[in-house]
Amino acid sequence: MDYGIVILLILIVILFLVVKIAKEYERAIIFRLGRFSGIKGPGLFLMIPIVDKMERVDLRIITQDVPPQEVITKDNVPVRVDAVVYYKIIDPEKAIIEVENFRKATSEVSQTTLRGVAGASELDEILAEREKINDKLHEVIDKATDPWGIKVTSVEVKHVEVPENMQRSIARQAEAERAKRGKIILAEGEYQAAQKLKEAGEVLNAAPITLRYLETLADAAKEENTSILFPVELLDMFKKINKKDKD
Repeated sequence: MDYGIVILLILIVILFLVVKIAKEYERAIIFRLGRFSGIKGPGLFLMIPIVDKMERVDLRIITQDVPPQEVITKDNVPVRVDAVVYYKIIDPEKAIIEVENFRKATSEVSQTTLRGVAGASELDEILAEREKINDKLHEVIDKATDPWGIKVTSVEVKHVEVPENMQRSIARQAEAERAKRGKIILAEGEYQAAQKLKEAGEVLNAAPITLRYLETLADAAKEENTSILFPVELLDMFKKINKKDKD
């Protein structure tokens, strides 16, 4: 038996157990005989076999989906809301020691917070003020996960599922709002037109209603085979304007 090969294999195994490498975005939490010993990495570091145990921690931003939550809004509308949370570990020691499973714990906190914030908001606020809801979620989740060495970078509500009957109601409300805006714009246009007619009437020494009548006649004259009857009062006004121009 070649003892040299055996010794070489033993050295390779020992080297494998002793020498460890942590990537740039990783940190190694070392426990020596069960007690926290330190944080190693990035790069090459040594461990004592059997005596030391290691937990690797990824420092990159973690994307975690929050499952859809059944929520009753403040105005008693049942909705399903889901979100996504972006966070990173800023204190590897706390992330391993202070909480059993930081991923699961963050997910549970996110779900609870999403139900709480959505339940305290009205449907219109959830639909129209999404940024405000995101900020509330961010603030609460970040505060809850801070003792675990976790920093929440952002929270985004992804989908808000509304019951079909409420969707129809919202569509009717939107249609009514568009009709309202249309009427307001039309009324403003009529008001401006009336102001212009009033100014023109002062220049021509004619009543605004007469000028509006002339405008209507002009529009009617554009149609083919149209007969227009002029009232006597309107002809008298033309005579006065013509006489005034000659003077």
